Amino acid sequence: MTVLAEAPVKTSRFLIRADLFDRLTDRIAPEAADDRDLAVRIMDQTLAFLAASAADPDTRLVPSRLVDIGWHTFLLYTRDYTDFCHQIAGRYIHHVPTDPTGKALDATAARTRTLAAITAAGYIVDADLWPPTVEGRHDECADEGNCSASGKDGNENEGTRIPSRG
Repeated sequence: MTVLAEAPVKTSRFLIRADLFDRLTDRIAPEAADDRDLAVRIMDQTLAFLAASAADPDTRLVPSRLVDIGWHTFLLYTRDYTDFCHQIAGRYIHHVPTDPTGKALDATAARTRTLAAITAAGYIVDADLWPPTVEGRHDECADEGNCSASGKDGNENEGTRIPSRG
């Protein structure tokens, strides 16, 4: 009889130094109702999201609202974030807002695609941090699909921007 072992599922908190992980979770905690355990989960899922984005740069992955809090927090530590991106992806992972174009976004498909990519990269998905989404809104950054990780140069929205006044 042949037994196939499943690939080990991993947490992502060990993708960065423990002291950096602690600094980031300490900064997230106030936005997570001062719940340190929730802040730890947010940062872990943020790192899993970024690792999945690094593994599949041609697929548009979208964070949940809570994961986006972790991403925004990590972006504040520019040197550490840049070093992490180059370590995990070999390039900078841009945070790209989706400019409103008047058409509804398929946030459900983006969520499904993102969770599949995290799973395919071998990371645990904390389903409580990835609630169902609201379709087609442009007033928030994350759950409505209004930002994504860029596998390119960060200029994906160039054609939808309001021209600058020259």
